[in-house]
Amino acid sequence: MGASRVFRRMMSLPMYRAPAGAEHAFWGGLRRHLISAGFDDVPERPAEPEDLDAHWLDPDLLLSQTCGFPLTHALAGRVQLLGAPCYAAAGCDGVFYRSLVVVRQGEPARTIGDLRGRRVAYNSIDSQSGYNTLRALVAPYARNGAFFGATMQTGGHRGSVEAVQGGSADIASIDCVTYALLQRDEPDLVAGLRVLCMTGQAPSLPLITALGTSPADAEGLRRAIEGAMTDPDLAAARADLMLAGFARVDPSAYEICVTMERDAVALGYPVLA
Repeated sequence: MGASRVFRRMMSLPMYRAPAGAEHAFWGGLRRHLISAGFDDVPERPAEPEDLDAHWLDPDLLLSQTCGFPLTHALAGRVQLLGAPCYAAAGCDGVFYRSLVVVRQGEPARTIGDLRGRRVAYNSIDSQSGYNTLRALVAPYARNGAFFGATMQTGGHRGSVEAVQGGSADIASIDCVTYALLQRDEPDLVAGLRVLCMTGQAPSLPLITALGTSPADAEGLRRAIEGAMTDPDLAAARADLMLAGFARVDPSAYEICVTMERDAVALGYPVLA
């Protein structure tokens, strides 16, 4: 690795929210492993950027986490993939995860096809878990490019859950790790909801670094992450964060995100409608 690597505060883990104590404990352990790997000026706390797109594309980015859909679209060829965490939540299988299609308990639908004409909530159009994978699931049932009676963008999985629970939407596709964290930490938020089905799987939310990060530094990052994922002193923090490991994933594994989109378009269903 290079002899001199001083980075600005371009490090974050923004995709999931869990108990603050666990986040701080895991970050502290990861920081220790990064310093042991030779990285300089590692911040004591991760950044909390308001503009994630700009943050992910910052040339000084050392480490962050994004979503599979941006990785294969807006960020394609503009960042480096380090790998992806493995999570211990219902719907996860090794490094792969799924979304849970949720409805209210009183909803009579038993299959996705039963929800024709209903209202869907989604977090954002560039989300693999909240939009792309649901579009792929619904596409075979669409007629003349439409399936739902109304759509609403909520800005986040939490907002989508609240929309379904509150009755302003009838269905939403929620990242299974997010849903498991809500069930454990905020059960009132998911009370009265049930899982109708699961979507197709994809590799979990990727860990990335700047495109200009050297191969040696990228390898050092991977080793530091692997160290934090196996450090016995961080076992409790990992359990609270539902972290079960780290996998070195080839970028080609995320082509499933592109395939889901392409197949939906081929079926005449380019957008949730």
